[in-house]
Amino acid sequence: MSDRVIIFDTTLRDGEQSPGASMTREEKIRIAKQLEKLKVDVIEAGFAAASNGDFEAIKSIASVIKDSTVCSLARANDKDISRAGVALAPAERRRIHTFIATSPLHMEVKLRMTPDQVLEQAVKAVKFALQYTDDVEFSAEDGYRSELPFLARVCEAVIKAGARTINIPDTVGYAVPSLYGDYIRQLREMTPNSDKAVWSVHCHNDLGMAVANSLAGVSIGGARQIECTINGLGERAGNCSLEEVVMAIKTRRDFFDLDVGIDTQQIVPASRLVSNISGFVVQPNKAIVGANAFAHASGIHQDGVLKARQTYEIMTAEDVGWAANKIVLGKLSGRNAFKQRLEALGIELETEQAINDAFQRFKDLADRKSEIFDEDIHALVSGEGADAAKEQFHFVSLSQRSETGEKPSAKVVFASNGSEITSESEGNGPVDATVKAIEAKVSSGAELLLFSVNGITSGTTESQGEVTMRLQKGGRIVNGVGADPDIVVASAKAYLSALNKLASKNEKLNPQV
Repeated sequence: MSDRVIIFDTTLRDGEQSPGASMTREEKIRIAKQLEKLKVDVIEAGFAAASNGDFEAIKSIASVIKDSTVCSLARANDKDISRAGVALAPAERRRIHTFIATSPLHMEVKLRMTPDQVLEQAVKAVKFALQYTDDVEFSAEDGYRSELPFLARVCEAVIKAGARTINIPDTVGYAVPSLYGDYIRQLREMTPNSDKAVWSVHCHNDLGMAVANSLAGVSIGGARQIECTINGLGERAGNCSLEEVVMAIKTRRDFFDLDVGIDTQQIVPASRLVSNISGFVVQPNKAIVGANAFAHASGIHQDGVLKARQTYEIMTAEDVGWAANKIVLGKLSGRNAFKQRLEALGIELETEQAINDAFQRFKDLADRKSEIFDEDIHALVSGEGADAAKEQFHFVSLSQRSETGEKPSAKVVFASNGSEITSESEGNGPVDATVKAIEAKVSSGAELLLFSVNGITSGTTESQGEVTMRLQKGGRIVNGVGADPDIVVASAKAYLSALNKLASKNEKLNPQV
């Protein structure tokens, strides 16, 4: 077996299945480019048959990605596979990932097919996919809850048919590490031609063991591909976290004796980008990419780290993309210094106008905040991919009054299609009053599903606040994100951002229902 583990990123497909995490084509392309900088081996760009928007997004990604393999998911039928094949045609390296369920429960209740029918369909799908690419991956959906003898028959047959990669998912997060690793090992031993394919693991986090199960599948089971997502994004409790499995393998090479090709210094930029686009805030104590991942509050810990970092740090913050010195710019900093910091952070703005707009936002923030952190800069440019001219609503100004014993009130000025609108309202709090003031004029009728506040930088009351508002209307779920040192202003920006997405008919490729 090879000692190199293939990293298969499915943020743009499985990660996008999180309610509210659907992305635009432009957002998918931005993430795909960052994944390529991260040196991900395989990028699962989407599910081509899911929608015309997803088809076009996969096709666009296939046209711009040169170093990573671009992949599309497809059910085990000719229509899905042909749709994936056409979407992937521009890619220099392409993969079709076809799947069918193999557990008794799924076959009987969902598919209503016999085991022999499932085996036959799996083989047909792999053979049909070979018309479009010689890189075909087969997944046995709900593989871990499948009966070993039958699953071994299926794996043998699809490998014989031409599948290069065999994926055994723990679709519902039911596995336990030692048992899952042993299951993969037994399955490989029971499959006569197992050495003709790369074995892959795809674990969900319902019991909080997706990373542990994936590592067991590699170390015990002999798998050599891990399917994962940035920040562990995904439906229900999410997927195996890319940053955690990668850094586990790299940090504990003494145990795993394996390598990955990931450029780890691109991990934090990738995490920030996915968080900003998806609207899913990274928890402060999240391993590797959380704001507190390399913070030390205990006096004993601080003393040890000051004397020798390795006393309490098993990896360095710089290794995964955190900056050593986070205080880098202020109100006297010029455009060139700002541009150089963008480059150092791995942030690419495609046009000079985009850089100028971001620099102006930086200067505006610097007038209100004495110290500008890297996290502030990420927040400033998080919306740079949006075409402001096409947005219906724009924040202009806000004033609010809140006093103990009195009902809070807010006055909001915002632009709608170029015309300024002023609205006032009372509420249970300043944010509630602000949202009600906007709704009084907009009358969107949207339901607020989530209101989340996150401090972008820590250790100071000058920190920018990042607010996420998740709205639902007519089966569509969208996220709006706003950042500002004033939380109420950030809330207004987030709400207007979400309204813009609801107003855009083409905003999300896979609206969740």
